[in-house]
Order: sequence, then structure tokens, then C-alpha cells
Amino acid sequence: MPSGYIIANVSVTNPQQYEDYKKWSTEAFRVHGAEICVRGGQVEVLEGDWRPERLVVARFPSFAAAKAFYDSAEYLRARQAREGAAIMRMVVVEGL
Repeated sequence: MPSGYIIANVSVTNPQQYEDYKKWSTEAFRVHGAEICVRGGQVEVLEGDWRPERLVVARFPSFAAAKAFYDSAEYLRARQAREGAAIMRMVVVEGL
């Protein structure tokens, strides 16, 4: 079965408040069995005009599992903590 990946580009606008989001999202990822492949770190654009800031890539057992994570009560708590602290751009992608 193909994996599911959540890929996010985050523009943090309130770093102190964003720490709460990181705490709750970490717990939500753990509960839903995600493997964190990328979370922050150095970014260098190789082609194009994309200017990512903070990238996150999380691997789930399936596309459906990744969507279930996003819709979960655990991640809802994290999203609520993030309100006003960041601009989130997120997709779910079916992988290999």
C-alpha cells in the first residue's frame, strides 16, 4: 500500500506561541504513527521561485492515515494552538 505524506511550508509569525503548536503537533504525530522525515532545518532552493521557510514532511502508513491525522482531535488541538502564530500551507500526497 502506498504511503501518505503530509508536506507543510510554515511561516512562523509568533515564535513563542508556535512552541505550543510544536508540542501538540508532536504528540498528534506520535499518536498517529507518523515518521517525521523533515522538521525545520536548512533549506536551499535549487530551481524555481519557491521560497520555503520552515518545511515539515511526515510519512504515514497510507494516504487515508495522513488525512485521518489532519482531521483528528489530537491535531485539532495543535491547529487551535497555532492560530495567530503561523501561516500554514499544507498538502497530503500519496507516495511510494
